[in-house]
Amino acid sequence: MSSLDTTRAELALLVLYLSKAEARDKICRAIQYGSKFVSNGEPGPAQNVDKSTSLARKVFRLLKYVNELHALISPSSKSTPLPLILLGKSKNALLGTFLFLDQIVWAGRTGIYKSKERTDLIAKISLYCFLGANVCSTLVETSELGRLSIAIKKLDKDLKKVKNTSTGEEAKLEEQRLLKLKQLNTRKLSLAKASIDIIVAIGLLQLAPKKVTPRVTGGLGFITSLISCYQLLPAPTKAKAA
Repeated sequence: MSSLDTTRAELALLVLYLSKAEARDKICRAIQYGSKFVSNGEPGPAQNVDKSTSLARKVFRLLKYVNELHALISPSSKSTPLPLILLGKSKNALLGTFLFLDQIVWAGRTGIYKSKERTDLIAKISLYCFLGANVCSTLVETSELGRLSIAIKKLDKDLKKVKNTSTGEEAKLEEQRLLKLKQLNTRKLSLAKASIDIIVAIGLLQLAPKKVTPRVTGGLGFITSLISCYQLLPAPTKAKAA
């Protein structure tokens, strides 16, 4: 393949990536939190970028709560334990509520909704929902990591039993093991993101202002934004990045 063909293929992947509203939202999120890190809560150009980007991102999330509503009412896998199902549904409900309330906050920030006090109250409630959703997500990912680790250990034992006896069975088990390892790495990344976003939410709510400063919030938010951008990469590009 010529260099021109390679460039075309890479640009096609970039176009595919940027065509997603979710990808553009996460890029803007990285800009928002990067600006928050630079400004450290002090007035100036960086803080202006932080505020304007935050408002612009709310447009990308218009009606996005419908996704969480769909996930909430969709049936769960029969193999998933009931506590994990309840945690997952709680996460969907909290994240959906956050996204729904965020629409009201957007209306308040743009002047469509006139009550500033109620807008500020709704903004705080929405952030608590964001915090709760990440707590639920952290618990779900931790539990799923435990389940995957047990499944991988079982596959390792099965591989030792069939080694040098059944080539077809060994290949099948090895394929299952590689799939589980891939899922394990994905879950680890999601756990890291959710755990860090808990601190981001604490910073946004100013629950620990001396420890979680605007700079800490901005830095951690920038990291989770980059993780989200990576998770949205098309498969071939993600494989190269890894």
